[in-house]
Amino acid sequence: MVDFEQDIKNCVSVLKQGGTILYPTDTVWGLGCDALNEEAVDKIFSIKHRPREKSMIVLLADARDILQYVATPHPDIITIVEAFERPTTVIYENALGFPDNVVNEDGSIAIRVTTDPFCKALIKRFRKPLISTSANISGAPTAPIFDSISSEIKEGVDCVVQFRQNDKTINAPSRLIKMADDGSVEVLRG
Repeated sequence: MVDFEQDIKNCVSVLKQGGTILYPTDTVWGLGCDALNEEAVDKIFSIKHRPREKSMIVLLADARDILQYVATPHPDIITIVEAFERPTTVIYENALGFPDNVVNEDGSIAIRVTTDPFCKALIKRFRKPLISTSANISGAPTAPIFDSISSEIKEGVDCVVQFRQNDKTINAPSRLIKMADDGSVEVLRG
């Protein structure tokens, strides 16, 4: 059995230094960093060869944390998010507190509240939101399991999580919805 706790300690140490991680999420394997550190986010764009105009997802551990990072969320947002039955990334208008390279040009932010035990523990221990983007070169197919992640990605990060590397379960990417300030929802990816 891989030591979950040691992975958390290693990741937190790397994240605090502005480093990048390769880690399992509630959907696919992800590249991550401190979502509040502009230089760390730039490293993720470089590793992925991703255009800077394409914003990335932010992971939070608890629905109540949305209130800290979105200026005008729907009054019932915590209840709404906690009712999701599968991983759902929500695009919110009026992001707060993130560096420019995390926020979309229109001021929106994509946030998923994770239910994955590893991600939840990592975010809570780190005490900051994480960037989460699929662990693949931009434009290449998403790697559904650890073994399908390219060596370029694996070698490009500062820390590779050991936990769940042997898990062959294939999870779908998150559902993607856009929520306006008035609570109206548009499904962008089912």
